[in-house]
Amino acid sequence: MATAIAGGLHKAQEVVKSASSSKGKKLVDLERDTNDVHAKTPFTTDHGVSVSNTDNWLKVVDDNRSGPSLLEDQIAREKIHRFDHERIPERVVHARGTGAFGNFVLKKSAEDVTTAGVLTDTTRNTPVFARFSTVQGSKGSADTVRDVRGFAVKFYTDEGNWDIVGNNIPVFFIQESIKFPDFVHAVKPEPHNEIPQGQSAHNNFWDFEYLHPEATHMAMWVVSDRAIPRSYRMMQGFGVNTFILVNGQGKRHFAKFHWIPRLGVHSLVWDEALKLAGEDPDFHRKDLMDAIHHKAYPRWDFGIQVIPEERQDDFEFDILDSTKIWPEDLVPVRVIGELELNRNVDEFFTQTEQVAFCTSHIVPGIEFSDDPLLQGRNFSYFDTQISRLGVNWEELPINRPICPVLNHNRDGAMRHKITRGTVNYWPNRFDACPPTSVEDGGFASARQKVSGRKDRTLSVKFREHHNQAQLFYNSLSDHEKLHVTKALGFELDHCDDPVVYTHMAERLTEIDLQLAQRVAEMVGAPTPQTARRTNHGRKAPRVSQMDFMPKTPTVESRRVAIIIGDGYDPVAFTGMVDAIKAAGALPLIIGTKRQPVYAEGEEKSTSKGVIPDHQYDGQRSTMFDATFIPGGPHIKTLAQNGQIRHWIAETFGHLKTIGATGEAVDLVRQALNEVPLRYASSDDDGVVESYGVITCTRHHHFSLAKTSFTKEVNILKDATDFIGKFFYQISQHRNYKRELDGLVTGVAF
Repeated sequence: MATAIAGGLHKAQEVVKSASSSKGKKLVDLERDTNDVHAKTPFTTDHGVSVSNTDNWLKVVDDNRSGPSLLEDQIAREKIHRFDHERIPERVVHARGTGAFGNFVLKKSAEDVTTAGVLTDTTRNTPVFARFSTVQGSKGSADTVRDVRGFAVKFYTDEGNWDIVGNNIPVFFIQESIKFPDFVHAVKPEPHNEIPQGQSAHNNFWDFEYLHPEATHMAMWVVSDRAIPRSYRMMQGFGVNTFILVNGQGKRHFAKFHWIPRLGVHSLVWDEALKLAGEDPDFHRKDLMDAIHHKAYPRWDFGIQVIPEERQDDFEFDILDSTKIWPEDLVPVRVIGELELNRNVDEFFTQTEQVAFCTSHIVPGIEFSDDPLLQGRNFSYFDTQISRLGVNWEELPINRPICPVLNHNRDGAMRHKITRGTVNYWPNRFDACPPTSVEDGGFASARQKVSGRKDRTLSVKFREHHNQAQLFYNSLSDHEKLHVTKALGFELDHCDDPVVYTHMAERLTEIDLQLAQRVAEMVGAPTPQTARRTNHGRKAPRVSQMDFMPKTPTVESRRVAIIIGDGYDPVAFTGMVDAIKAAGALPLIIGTKRQPVYAEGEEKSTSKGVIPDHQYDGQRSTMFDATFIPGGPHIKTLAQNGQIRHWIAETFGHLKTIGATGEAVDLVRQALNEVPLRYASSDDDGVVESYGVITCTRHHHFSLAKTSFTKEVNILKDATDFIGKFFYQISQHRNYKRELDGLVTGVAF
């Protein structure tokens, strides 16, 4: 056995040595600690003894009666003891999350602003682990609550680990890290009743927001669509804090980091988010894992904003203030790289749960700015990882670097590394484990002149809290502004203290008077008549989610429900399935049953039929991006099913694309009978699109689908065929015009 173990270790070491590219280095590293439960390996105790029975406790027994269990049973005691201690403290914030492995590729060198190899060497393929999360909920909360989302990326670089510990919103609630405990206490469930879980819709949060004007900007982002993303794959990521990049000449640039999803920035609608929280509370983590499993790998462009040190004071805001963005018309984002997530975890606990990020994990060429929020995070993150995982948390497989690690740190609970030698200090008589010179890549902070007085305060520019809150609101599209109004109405309606919702109605007058008046009416506050502050009217580019549509319209990785019963039209069904697959989307067949469903003209005696992925009562429209219903005699059965009619109405109410052919057109018309839409009729041969509802009565539009969509799908706004129109509407995420024109309120969903 010892020989086999030694041989396996040698093999792993050889694989590490012969890894041909940096892309696989972390996976090879993890392989050293990976077992396969499906391998032909016998069951053993933790101390390596083979076990013959793990189902029965050793006890006194005869043929007629079972007697007392014996405490001497070391196998049973170990099994129970290990189970009793399986849990570690969950994260105080960001407890609910999921993650995946991937790679970062640098497309354009940033050597003009940094010496960091990961940002200058375009030949590298850097392995990464990314974790996405909510903030305030516990591990057991739902994925789709209204909340900030964490977006953390660990780069396993050749110079050590670099962590970008960010969010899907570019700003934060507070300027000073000392206020973080107060913020978290306020947003978490209230202390007297531990309610509500995973929500900001309560008195304490909005009381905190009002009493901290610096939180005004961030609060506007939180009540926008940004706080209910459709998918982790469809949200931006931001480093939030300001860092320093240092180039080869020692010149310093202030920097912010950006992740921009290739699929566009897309969100749920609120009713949909609420329903998903109950129907599928794991919606976001399943969505990420399913996409990777189906090889629809999510990708993000990586960009940097940089400001030369000498321009630090050139802006009306302080560039170190984490409650402010750097507007892109003033500081453009420079795209230099690409992140792809392409491998799901092997075990959730040892990888996703034990991964630990630190803002203080930087590599040479990257340094800290004087951002006061960052300064506190650098202390807090390291401290909390020790609390959760122990002082040797960086030795865990998911956290350890892929480059050599050696220093004079020693001992502590759960120490894994064994260090040979007779000294554990520096300097020593052997020159063992010496520091690395700066010339050879050793980390050294660039020199910076610092002056000022010691005081508990912030500089003057930090005291302005409203300009960017107005800038954000002004920059939103009409439907996004409508969603902000509705979100504030929902949040403050859950506040039962009149002081709280009255204060917030007053605060909103500092952003936009009409917004304040609409919200006051909804939540029962006195209607404000005057604005405390005039709206400056300015807008910024690339703030609205609508500014981040995919460069080329795509339906890649979208989930399309196809509803069928016995007697469906096989031509339209097959054509749509083939087209969806060819376009890189996922067709999910929803049947009236999960047993075989037969097409019109098919006989059970000669055909196996189609086995649906789900039956209509096992899934809901909320779990799909669009719905298609082919025609055929099965429509008579579907039309009698109120749940199917509700599926159609709910899809419409959630602004998603609906497609129907042949007899299914009448079914859609029946389900949406209160909505003035245009439909294709049996008298014409065309395709009709009306508010994202696509209909046609002829199935010849699908006869060439298989040959037309085999390799590349050109999704065009002016498409004339059914599939082209259907896919284009899906590619636009949702049909927001339905909502703005008041059509949604006429549908019961």
